[in-house]
Amino acid sequence: MRTSAAIYGCLGPRLGADEIAFFRDVRPWGFILFARNIEGPDQVRGLVAALRETVGRDDAPVLIDQEGGRVQRFGPPHWRRYPPARVLASVAGGPAARREAVRLGARLIADDLHALGVNVDCAPVLDVPQPGAHDIIGDRAYGETPEEVAVLGRAMAEGLLAGGVLPVIKHIPGHGWAASDSHFDLPVVDASAEALRQTDFAPFQALSDMPLAMTAHVLYRAFDRRRPATTSRRVIRGLLREELGFSGLIMSDDLSMKALDGEMARRARQSLSAGCDVVLHCNGDMAEMKAVAAGVGALSGTAARRAEAALARIPRRTEPLDRREAEARFDALLAGAPA
Repeated sequence: MRTSAAIYGCLGPRLGADEIAFFRDVRPWGFILFARNIEGPDQVRGLVAALRETVGRDDAPVLIDQEGGRVQRFGPPHWRRYPPARVLASVAGGPAARREAVRLGARLIADDLHALGVNVDCAPVLDVPQPGAHDIIGDRAYGETPEEVAVLGRAMAEGLLAGGVLPVIKHIPGHGWAASDSHFDLPVVDASAEALRQTDFAPFQALSDMPLAMTAHVLYRAFDRRRPATTSRRVIRGLLREELGFSGLIMSDDLSMKALDGEMARRARQSLSAGCDVVLHCNGDMAEMKAVAAGVGALSGTAARRAEAALARIPRRTEPLDRREAEARFDALLAGAPA
């Protein structure tokens, strides 16, 4: 049976009959969870199992945004709260201690997710914030330089993989120069191609071996004066694939964000035509999901092979973890971070 080149959200903590019927019919590659879908551990495990049952695949990707700081869907009272990237990047003890803090935090996050059946985390953020840019990235960034972001971003990715969770590098090829929030407007970046190569693009090139990436709904005038990265062939096929060398699966950022224009089927078609392998739709609105489905075909060819290769990166056995010992060490490292 065919799998469609899409990832969808759902409306609440349990699937409705219409959602079950829709997912069984269109058979998306994966699903994504948000705070609206979360009540507690047992409920989340049940929802994850129900989502996978609709498509008949035990390994169907179930995604979450669990970065730490402002962006984490699982939190107290059932799960610990994790600090933002900026805090981890400022722990005392130098670069080695910072890498340890980031990797250990990611390993603990992966332990949380793995216990729930969630196998993909939309992290790390590899954006490099620039002076005067919108604060949508802000403390989500691992540093002020591409080198810092690349090193600590890799530590986050490695910690997730060690715990059986796939990382998604985002927002490729970089949101750092954007002066607006793509949830509400289309950011337009006028920086030169050379400036972008030295800043925004560099961490993504350094982590081009990662299994998954999520696009930025950002228009880079130096590369395409009409289309944002998500719907630009010049950016997806030329820049990301050829110049930056990213060979993993590329998913769009959320199609319902206001940075994109046109109706949902058109957004989906344009994203896939540009070179995205799958599209992401998050809000669970049934009318919008049906429109996306109308613009999405089967996951096939090179895109299907990339999807299969990504899932194959999940280790059969997770790295051993003594949770109590790991949390004690993590807290000790955090004690050396500025308040």
